[in-house]
Amino acid sequence: MSLPAETMRARVVDAAVRLTADIGWSQVTMARLADQVGVSRQTVYNEMGSKAGLAEAMILRELERFLGVVTVAFDEHPTDLVDAIDAAATSVLELAQDNRLLHAVVSATHGADTELLPLLTTHAESLLTAAKLVIAERVTPYDVALEADRLEAAIDMVVRVVLSHVMQPSDTPAATAADIAWIAGRVLR
Repeated sequence: MSLPAETMRARVVDAAVRLTADIGWSQVTMARLADQVGVSRQTVYNEMGSKAGLAEAMILRELERFLGVVTVAFDEHPTDLVDAIDAAATSVLELAQDNRLLHAVVSATHGADTELLPLLTTHAESLLTAAKLVIAERVTPYDVALEADRLEAAIDMVVRVVLSHVMQPSDTPAATAADIAWIAGRVLR
């Protein structure tokens, strides 16, 4: 009995994240993935296409998880944009704390396994764009007295500051998010 395509793809991505965290991205091969998942190497290639395709699938899945917690945070604070920003930033920073893939990517950029660096840099602009689009969409229902270009600048700054703290935390998620929300509140109110 064969597994549905999405299940197989998810299993391969899960195994890739585990291997990346355990042995480093440079040591992840399609053969190792196949062994981990219990399928042929050709099955892994059929699912992912290439190692670059695997990297993209890993990144997109993590981006989806992060943007999912942002959406929930905004849904839970439909009348107060600053509270929504605080909750979203807290959720993102908490998720980042325990994210094995993120830790593997960050530690690799400080060590010898720099092959992971493209995971951060190749998709950085598209990741940033996707995050800003989600926030812009979520901000629409709130009564914000800013011109469109100023609101866009505020969103850009909040997203970049949160991402900076994802990559290099300086305090607890709650404290950092409270600071980000305070700054956003000064601009938005």
